[in-house]
Amino acid sequence: MSSGGAEDDIPQGERKTVTDFCYLLDKSKQLFNGLRDLPQYGQKQWQSYFGRTFDVYTKLWKFQQQHRLRTSETSYLNEAFSFYSAIRQRSYYSQVNKEDRPELVVKKLRYYARFIVVCLLLNKMDVVKDLVKELSDEIEDYTHRFNTEDQVEWNLVLQEVAAFIEADPVMVLNDDNTIVITSNRLAETGAPLLEQGMIVGQLSLADALIIGNCNNQVKFSELTVDMFRMLQALEREPMNLASQMNKPGMQESADKPTRRENPHKYLLYKPTFSQLYTFLAASFKELPANSVLLIYLSATGVFPTGRSDSEGPYDFGGVLTNSNRDIINGDAIHKRNQSHKEMHCLHPGDLYPFTRKPLFIIVDSSNSVAYKVSPVSSHAPVDTVEQSPAYPKALQDQSQRGSLFTLFLNNPLMAFLFVSGLSSMRRGLWEKCQEYLRKINRDIAQLLTHSRSIDQAFLQFFGDEFLRLLLTRFIFCSATMRMHKIFRETRNYPESYPQLPRDETVENPHLQKHILELASILDVRNVFLENTIDDY
Repeated sequence: MSSGGAEDDIPQGERKTVTDFCYLLDKSKQLFNGLRDLPQYGQKQWQSYFGRTFDVYTKLWKFQQQHRLRTSETSYLNEAFSFYSAIRQRSYYSQVNKEDRPELVVKKLRYYARFIVVCLLLNKMDVVKDLVKELSDEIEDYTHRFNTEDQVEWNLVLQEVAAFIEADPVMVLNDDNTIVITSNRLAETGAPLLEQGMIVGQLSLADALIIGNCNNQVKFSELTVDMFRMLQALEREPMNLASQMNKPGMQESADKPTRRENPHKYLLYKPTFSQLYTFLAASFKELPANSVLLIYLSATGVFPTGRSDSEGPYDFGGVLTNSNRDIINGDAIHKRNQSHKEMHCLHPGDLYPFTRKPLFIIVDSSNSVAYKVSPVSSHAPVDTVEQSPAYPKALQDQSQRGSLFTLFLNNPLMAFLFVSGLSSMRRGLWEKCQEYLRKINRDIAQLLTHSRSIDQAFLQFFGDEFLRLLLTRFIFCSATMRMHKIFRETRNYPESYPQLPRDETVENPHLQKHILELASILDVRNVFLENTIDDY
């Protein structure tokens, strides 16, 4: 990570951002340390120094808020992994346990927690398991040596990361008894290609708000399982510039690959309504021309408190936002008053002002049906895809481990295997299913673009790779559930607004044939309905 070539890959604007941050950080440290040298008596001599220190810290905080997560460049994760790995390999913290200073041990524990987050984001699960074992030993030693108040908190961290690891469905390859570890980021050939000459919108996904507020869902470091899955679905595979440059025909001067940008993402774990609205307004304000804002809501449903004579955007409830008060064991108390709408709730009508720009909404909630209410007049394309309001009883107990709907959007093959009851197979069969699913995605894309009755809002978003992949996965999810025997009621099916033409998409005979063929490859055709193919 010390090569000059790596620095050359950093744009001048980003390099200036790092330089400015380092300057403010050093200045704040100098002024804070200077406060310690001031006399501890009197009232006036320290006021000017305190004011200067406070001003610098305020500038540093604003600078961090302005630039945090703004690059969303996945390649930086690899740099962070290299940095943390070097610390581990060189035993940087080896002497900490020999000193009687609990603050140094806490610093070491925080290092482990951050390293684990980076490894989770990079799907380095073997390293994660080693780190969790080491962290467990360190916490045990820490609690044995020091009688501190944060022992319970660190044990909770350990429990959270263990539950987080176990949340994803496991697929074991029988050939060598290994567990499949897949990256669910967008690869170069991940999204189905558009047919030559096909006219679609030129919008591109620029910003995404990923919001998690599901009660009792597994989480680690303020990142729920659903948030983690959607985060990866909205990122590209890190580009290895060095390997790209070594490709035949790639010239240093003219053909240096451009950096592919990911959408900017804000991760909001259990935000209050005011926090959510502040970030939403900021994204809306900064959204470039011809760009899309995506809102992902994974949250507990808030339902209306009684019958209403009207059917407006504030009469069907919405999803839960957090409250700074009325919290017991992490769950908000729903204090409902018949004369008032729910305060701690994001209603569909709250999103109406933002439909002045292209908006793509994903709702994964027990009250997702509330968001079928559409604005009277939207000024730009608006699409909403939403989870079914109720899962079959056989799947309801899995809610703590993340939503099946979001799993389909993140890893459709693993979701298909999960509803089929499969947890092991041969490597060759796994690879065959992956290839067949890519064919299904290509055919779904053609169904959408060839449809004569589809709402044009879908095609407006279809030019963007991320949104194209999400839409094709959504259709695959909906078609699979409509054919699966345990999803028998219409309220079990995901829906969209505007509605898709069912006979040309989610109930298309050609797509149904593909799903049954995939089931046949896996020898699980018995869990799917057969009569859908009779008229093909």
